[in-house]
Amino acid sequence: MSDSLNKKALVAMSGGVDSSVAAFLTHEKGYECMGCTMRLYENDMIGEDLFGTCCSLNDTQDARAVCDKIGIPYNIYHYEVEFQQKVIEPFVCSYEKGETPNPCIRCNKYLKFDSLYKKGLELGYDYIVTGHYARIEERDGHFYLLKAKDLNKDQSYVLYDLTEEQLSHTLFPLGDYTKGEVREIAESNEFVTSHKSESQDICFVPDGDYAAMIKRYRNKDYPKGDFVDKDGNVLGKHDGIIGYTIGQRRGLGIPADRRLYVTKLDVPNNRVILADNEDLFTTDFVVRDFHWITGEVPQGDIRCSAKIRYKHKEQPATVKALEGGRASVSFDEPQRAITPGQSCVLYDGDIVLGGGIIENN
Repeated sequence: MSDSLNKKALVAMSGGVDSSVAAFLTHEKGYECMGCTMRLYENDMIGEDLFGTCCSLNDTQDARAVCDKIGIPYNIYHYEVEFQQKVIEPFVCSYEKGETPNPCIRCNKYLKFDSLYKKGLELGYDYIVTGHYARIEERDGHFYLLKAKDLNKDQSYVLYDLTEEQLSHTLFPLGDYTKGEVREIAESNEFVTSHKSESQDICFVPDGDYAAMIKRYRNKDYPKGDFVDKDGNVLGKHDGIIGYTIGQRRGLGIPADRRLYVTKLDVPNNRVILADNEDLFTTDFVVRDFHWITGEVPQGDIRCSAKIRYKHKEQPATVKALEGGRASVSFDEPQRAITPGQSCVLYDGDIVLGGGIIENN
């Protein structure tokens, strides 16, 4: 309690159960709290009715109701322009370059822990609070990002872009709780969000059809092209290169005598390369825009574990920092579908070392 006396916390609230309980726990510890919702887009920005998703009227009403229940003020901040420039536009561009992006990572980096973080400091708040499942620990004057207690819910992967400075002004109240315990806290306080289901989709693509969203956003169709095997033989026609990702098997729509998988996207020639499952396994790749949380770039090879997507089980690897903010990664064992545009995140036990974007080879 003593650490929280006279400290102010701005709580980012999506209208879901996690951020509701994060606000409650922070208030219970004695922080002077205000809840807020970030308005990130208008419905017409991506061409469909988003009622019932993040940023909907329902969500803001639920967030406000929880704040009223806790007894803290609530506000809405508008970041539609920043979200379009920093998240939606790069998301679309990434697919157009044959990549598969993770927009949640960019939203955390540029919106929650940049725009909202700066807003909080301007308003005199000491901390930004979110409902992420992760932990922060201070050791020997340094701030570290750690995995959550509930490894099934751990979200440290999408937070690797945070700096020590940001971590020192951030609270993750749910880091020591399981999802079940969070639900119980919400139920015991009769929050309207206590039984709210979680969205598994990208917030601005609520139906999961990202290719249709990109076509609406760009107001264009993407040209058909060839499916080819690894020897260049034409196997059929694809419906536009943005509709495919590395490792994909379903929805190819071509006859074959065996299961075929997308192994590469040849954007300059508008071709989708198909091959066997074993052709998806590899060990070595390069990561760009690498962010080391401590700010110190290690010299020489380092041994750690690495994740190449959110649901990937981290695996032992050797990593070497390269010039230009890049790093080479070599897994001990071949991994399936190392996908350009996804993030590779490094761990030393529970500690997140940093991460970056997997490059096209």
